[in-house]
Amino acid sequence: MKNLLRLLGRRLIALPFMALGAVLLVFFLMSFSKYDPAVAALGENATAEQLAAYRHEMGFDLPWWRQFVNYLGGLLHGDLGVYGVNKDSVAARIADSLPITLQLTFVGLLIAVVFAVVFGVLAALYRDTWVDQAIRVVSIISIATPSFWLGVLLIYVMQIQLGLLPGSGELVPFHVDPGAWLSRIIMPAFALGLPVAGQMTRIIRTSMVEELDKDYVRTAIGAGVPKPTVVVRNVFRNALITPITVLGMKIGYLLGGAIVIEVIFQLPGMGTVMFEGINGNEPTLVQGVVLVVALAFIVINIIVDLLYVLINPRIRTV
Repeated sequence: MKNLLRLLGRRLIALPFMALGAVLLVFFLMSFSKYDPAVAALGENATAEQLAAYRHEMGFDLPWWRQFVNYLGGLLHGDLGVYGVNKDSVAARIADSLPITLQLTFVGLLIAVVFAVVFGVLAALYRDTWVDQAIRVVSIISIATPSFWLGVLLIYVMQIQLGLLPGSGELVPFHVDPGAWLSRIIMPAFALGLPVAGQMTRIIRTSMVEELDKDYVRTAIGAGVPKPTVVVRNVFRNALITPITVLGMKIGYLLGGAIVIEVIFQLPGMGTVMFEGINGNEPTLVQGVVLVVALAFIVINIIVDLLYVLINPRIRTV
């Protein structure tokens, strides 16, 4: 428990520094934009006086480092800034869109994990047979398939050609209509999770094969313990150590991929907000999205690290 708390403390100490680095990088890159936020907010017909007043009010006429300091000061008070001519709250916009991105990421992750565990274990148990070879081919194809291309293909086949699933429209809340929610989110989640499923299948298969070849497995089976019992109680748990470590990085990939998938499927999540911020030259909106996504990625990896310590007893005393 002491090692677990020590690891958690180190991660929490590092969290604000990593978030600061992400915000600084995005803020610095957005400062090179050739577009004027005042023009983006007020329009091309705004007068020079109106543009100057807007820049002064929003602080865009200050040096970039002063703008960054002011932005950090707002963050310390929970203020992500405002955007647009109406000075809408960035925090409120993200609060509306973040649940959609998290739902998409979770369902995509669930699809990837279920597929990877089932096919990874089967490939290991029936290695070097036609089952293993077929799963290998499917997993390689999955890895090589870009999520955005698969998303477009699914829309064309499932919505346009067959009319089975909706490819666009609002995401109905799960508690209102679970069927409508599932029909709307299943295609983008499948497009998001399939490449990760292919990668995780290969990793689980390799980990399972390594565990199955160890002496304790042969000893247990030779002592009369049924092989399914050994596989479920020992082999599978030990084989999960490496996949869980890799899964932490894949969750970050899913969060980033969800932003692209949301634009393709017209889901009003963080991806749509990011796209609007970039297209409309709203730096505070882009910075808010990046900050929230970076914090989510960091927190998820902290949770994965803690799970790794709980699953792997060999490092609890390190």
